[in-house]
Amino acid sequence: MIGFITFFLCFSLKKLDIDTGMGLGLFAIFGIIRYRTNPIEIKEMTYLFMVIGLSVINALASKKVSMAEIAIINSTVVFITFVLEYWWLLKHETRKTIVYEKINLIQPSRGAELKADLEERTGLKINRMEIGKINFLNDTAQIRIYYFADEQELSDYNSEEL
Repeated sequence: MIGFITFFLCFSLKKLDIDTGMGLGLFAIFGIIRYRTNPIEIKEMTYLFMVIGLSVINALASKKVSMAEIAIINSTVVFITFVLEYWWLLKHETRKTIVYEKINLIQPSRGAELKADLEERTGLKINRMEIGKINFLNDTAQIRIYYFADEQELSDYNSEEL
């Protein structure tokens, strides 16, 4: 998706003979947004890039760029977004961060037991899991579990602790 928006931005900038400084400035804005704000999910950052990119392309509409070209670009981006979001990437993997107290199960050799215990306690069919911070003082560990929310009819609340 980012590739398509970048292509359309470059196409618009080239057609209008606008200095590359404007293009670099646009990417600097994304760098500032990415590193100076609270962490944004990659998917949300992609949508943000898409909205800002389309806004810039639409703002550059002039006599050199026809309304038909702008309409085609906008339609193409919306169509590709729809296809990627709903048809191609049909399964939406969701994650939750859990504070887990059975610290003896976090050993790599006991991964199957850990997964079974987490599935029993959460009621979710877990695809994969990652062990994060381990606190031996309190005998807890942060575990991030990944599951398909669409298959389990659950909403997507990223990084919500259980």
